[in-house]
Amino acid sequence: MQGTARGSFVISMVPAPPELGGRVDRFDFTKVFQGDLEATGTGLMLSRGNPESGSAGYVAIETVDGRLGSRSGGFVLQQLGILRNAAQTLHYEVLLGSGHGGLLGIAGTFHLAVDPDGTHRYSLEYELPD
Repeated sequence: MQGTARGSFVISMVPAPPELGGRVDRFDFTKVFQGDLEATGTGLMLSRGNPESGSAGYVAIETVDGRLGSRSGGFVLQQLGILRNAAQTLHYEVLLGSGHGGLLGIAGTFHLAVDPDGTHRYSLEYELPD
């Protein structure tokens, strides 16, 4: 089964003690997803750089638990963000083998857009076994 889930989410990020002797910033975050994916995400982000200068990067791992369509379960999102010359590239993948419950076997790609008012919108293109 293939599908695309769409909706929005609210994120809360909290700075945590830095890693690697202060050379890498750390943030803990939670998300509440609404729409086709009704779920809660919890994650850890490691970042470095200076977004104000136009160059930075981050990696993150996020566990997502809730309901996708009619199926309940969860999966893990692996994230990579790069800011180069003020141009942003984001890549989010469902970590293969991370699905559980009704989402066992899920694969997919997550896309993020931020509206001018700050609303975070997502689309999740996914595949699930029948």
